Amino acid sequence: MKNLILVVLVLGLLSACKQEQGPPNILFIIADDLTATAVSAYENKACQTPNIDQLASEGVRFTRTYCQYPVCGPSRASFMSGYYPSATTTYGYVSGRKNIGPDRKTWSQLFKENGYYTARVSKIFHMGVPIDIEKGSDGTDDPASWNEKFNSQGPEWQAPGDGELVQGNPDGTLPIKGGNVMTIVKADGDDLVHSDGKTAEKASALIRQHKDEPFFLAVGFVRPHVPFVAPKDYFTPYPFEEAKLPPKVEGDWDDIPKRGINYVTSVNGKMNETQEKKAIAAYYASVAYMDQQVGKVLNTLKEEGLEDNTIVIFTSDHGFHLGEHRFWMKVSLHEESVRVPMIIKVPGKKAAVCHSFTELIDLYPTVAELAGLPYSEHLQGKSLLETLDNPEKEVRDMAFSVSQGGRTFLLRTEKWAYIQYDEDAGSGMELFDMEKDPKQYTNLAMDPDYEHIVAEFQQKLREKLLAVRTNDLAISY
Repeated sequence: MKNLILVVLVLGLLSACKQEQGPPNILFIIADDLTATAVSAYENKACQTPNIDQLASEGVRFTRTYCQYPVCGPSRASFMSGYYPSATTTYGYVSGRKNIGPDRKTWSQLFKENGYYTARVSKIFHMGVPIDIEKGSDGTDDPASWNEKFNSQGPEWQAPGDGELVQGNPDGTLPIKGGNVMTIVKADGDDLVHSDGKTAEKASALIRQHKDEPFFLAVGFVRPHVPFVAPKDYFTPYPFEEAKLPPKVEGDWDDIPKRGINYVTSVNGKMNETQEKKAIAAYYASVAYMDQQVGKVLNTLKEEGLEDNTIVIFTSDHGFHLGEHRFWMKVSLHEESVRVPMIIKVPGKKAAVCHSFTELIDLYPTVAELAGLPYSEHLQGKSLLETLDNPEKEVRDMAFSVSQGGRTFLLRTEKWAYIQYDEDAGSGMELFDMEKDPKQYTNLAMDPDYEHIVAEFQQKLREKLLAVRTNDLAISY
């Protein structure tokens, strides 16, 4: 009987402690330019991401999450605001505040105004990489979103080490340089020499400092964004000679519109196969470095005993081409550029895999609901709350993304990927059967046998654009 009484008392104490935990903390971690195809918890086993994989094994891993614009600035303004890019930005590198106005609350601002300590470490809204990282400057931040903000200055392409430029350098004689180019630096020194190492250190310090109050901590890692800079040890597991290039298909560009050819290619980048392999290997090394920093932050959460009361989100702002179709970087609406990893770990929820179509703008309403905070009815994201208990739940029947100044559109369904250039399709269309042609090599848009499918998607697009634009906040493309 005494033992039974003791058990009841312990359970009661545990229940009371749980009730006293208060509102859940939010730890939002975002990588920069990380494609789902480079995360080993997804489909690529060549690049190892053990810390992200561990999080995926504990949370809900979403396999069909799409960004709303495959460029840093508009993507981040969109998901931090909860609206499609037409409403948040003129597609430049802005926070979104100029367009949404002073009265609309960003995702983190909602938490800030409901008693949370909110802080960002490094890149959450747009920062120029490498320039803002070199300077340690804010980029186009949104001050109303945070109680505090911290930048993580780093040497980027100017870091001491072995450097090489693999874009626009066909004979290998040009020196390395900064800017949005594929420069590789196998850097001297340890993790803390660079921005992401400093970001992990600061994020860990903030977790320790604010563990006794509810916090919304946004942690922005800048790798694997170019330049591909990481301590040289991270390059060792990825010798470029062993990098596997995507298939080169004869006539691959012949059946797609001119605007469907990405802005950076192996052709205009004058990259030979050795340089292509070096770029892939260096991207993987950058991912490995970023993954290690993610692990440090998650380990701090565990050390401080906060795992049971902290919602953890991991994602990226958009994807990245690694030589598919001889394309590189982002901007394209093809799969590797728009699809991103997304993991949500909620205390008390079982680990699962969800295949429903989801969008980055869905994060805002989902996490607000998890924390019990009311949010604007005008938000264009959809709550994913039901998928956390039932991963078979279909939240969306398709994903929507835009690019090229908001004049190019993607509708991605279970079977099809439809891309339209201009609202009147005057600059062309692409249609891919994603069941038979998942790598998107055969454009069916001009095939008479698929005319009815194209017509259906043109109607779907008109309906989607109308729905987006008639939202109380949305403005025209």
